[in-house]
Amino acid sequence: MSTNNVVLETAIIGFTPKRGKVRDIYDFGDSLLLVSSDRISAFDWILPSGIPDKGKVLNQMAAFWFDKLGVRNHVLTTDVSQIPFPSGVDLSIFAGRSTLAKKCKTVPIECVTRGYLTGSGWKEYRETGEVCGIKLPSGLRESERLPEPIFTPSTKAESGHDINITFDEVVKTTGLETAKLLREKSLEIFSRGCEYALKHGIIIADTKFEFGFLGDELLLIDEVLTPDSSRFWSLENYEVGRSQLSFDKQFVRDWLTKSGWDKNSPPPKLPDDIVEKTREKYLEAFKILTGLVVA
Repeated sequence: MSTNNVVLETAIIGFTPKRGKVRDIYDFGDSLLLVSSDRISAFDWILPSGIPDKGKVLNQMAAFWFDKLGVRNHVLTTDVSQIPFPSGVDLSIFAGRSTLAKKCKTVPIECVTRGYLTGSGWKEYRETGEVCGIKLPSGLRESERLPEPIFTPSTKAESGHDINITFDEVVKTTGLETAKLLREKSLEIFSRGCEYALKHGIIIADTKFEFGFLGDELLLIDEVLTPDSSRFWSLENYEVGRSQLSFDKQFVRDWLTKSGWDKNSPPPKLPDDIVEKTREKYLEAFKILTGLVVA
């Protein structure tokens, strides 16, 4: 289904996709086809309005990072001409928003990594002085850079909120060796991504990674360092002690909060100007970080 160039759902005859908040996932046997739609969610609801080009930004930015970081990952190809679609599929719907990926056994942990104190981490710190069981120095302010990045995992919820957990709880789920590897890889990838982004004027405040096993090998999967999985801040406008403007769906969250919506009933349609402002933020982040234009 598409409206005004917005792709809210995709379809392939003979396949029943698993639909997440953003992605349509097709099982191709030995591989998975991940299609990033233009759906947008907020407060655990998928909104009736999509954001034009959002899916292409997410897919192409993730592809950029997978290549840039040089980390073993699940990507087989993002070239639709190389994806084994059944005959008769309109490739124009899938172009730019599709990734053919290796089928992995997903590790059921959200590998959240933080370099700055914000979001749920800021809330937890104010209450306990800790984030996910990690004791932090006293006196830190909102949006302040941490002495060093921290690994603050959470549960991987099928619906609703993920819940922050301690490293010890990760160990109970995955075993000590895998837990250590998840932490090591997350911090390493985060640091490398932050270093690159900072040179281009963007602070990556925090992000989440996902990993999966292909046999005995741990691979980076899903998406990496996108506006949906990360907080991107402008280095030029950064100021400690307050919340920061983000290159993400902040316009959407702000509008919904002010709209009077109760967050318990189906959400309202977004005004055109909010859709366009959000689209511009996604495209701006893509251009700044990659130097490319969305195809």
